[in-house]
Amino acid sequence: MSNSNSSGGFSHSSIETNNGLMIVLILLVLSVGGLLEIVPLFFQKSTTQPVAGLKPYPALELAGRDIYQREGCYNCHSQMIRPFRAETLRYGHYSMAGEFVYDHPFQWGSKRTGPDLHRIGGKYSDQWQITHLNNPRDLVPESIMPAYPWLMTAAVDGASLPSHMAALRKVGVPYTDADIAGATEAVKGKTEMDAMVAYLQGLGTLVK
Repeated sequence: MSNSNSSGGFSHSSIETNNGLMIVLILLVLSVGGLLEIVPLFFQKSTTQPVAGLKPYPALELAGRDIYQREGCYNCHSQMIRPFRAETLRYGHYSMAGEFVYDHPFQWGSKRTGPDLHRIGGKYSDQWQITHLNNPRDLVPESIMPAYPWLMTAAVDGASLPSHMAALRKVGVPYTDADIAGATEAVKGKTEMDAMVAYLQGLGTLVK
C-alpha cells in the first residue's frame, strides 16, 4: 500500500525538504495574513477620518516637522502612546489613528531613548523648548540628547513649502490655494528653532 503522504507534488515531506518551495509558501501565507489584517483598516472610519478639530499643519509647523525628520528626532523619540495603563499614566491619552491622518509619513515609531513626544504640546513653555533644544543638559544634566544650537540662527526654507504643500494635497491633505500661496510669506523671518518649537507645541493637543 502506498503512503499517501509521499504522493503528489505538495506532500508534507516534499514541502519540508524543498527549501525554495518552503520559502514561497511562507511568503504566501504571510502576504495573505498581512493583507487580511491591513486592508480592512483602509475602510474603517476610526483609522481614516480625522479627529474633531484636526487641521493640516500651518506653514511654520510643517517646516518644523521637516526639520524634526531631517535631524533624526524620530530615531530616539516615539510619537505613539500605547493603550496601556502605564503608558497613559505617564504620557496621557493613547494615540489615535485619526490624529495622524494628515501625517505623511506618520512618526509613531517604537524606540524611546528619550520620552514619547506625542502629548508634548503645551506641556512646557516655548522658552523651555528653546533652551532644551539649544543645550539639553541645561535642563536635564543626565541627558544624552545632542544639542541643536544651529537652529537658533538658521532661517526656515520658505521657498520649498508651497511645492511641499501641493504634493501633500495630492495625497489628501486639504491645503487650500491660499494656504499654498501664503506659505513662504508665513515663515518669512522665522528661524528653524521657531519652526521646531511650533511643531512640538502642537503635538497631541486635540485629544485630552
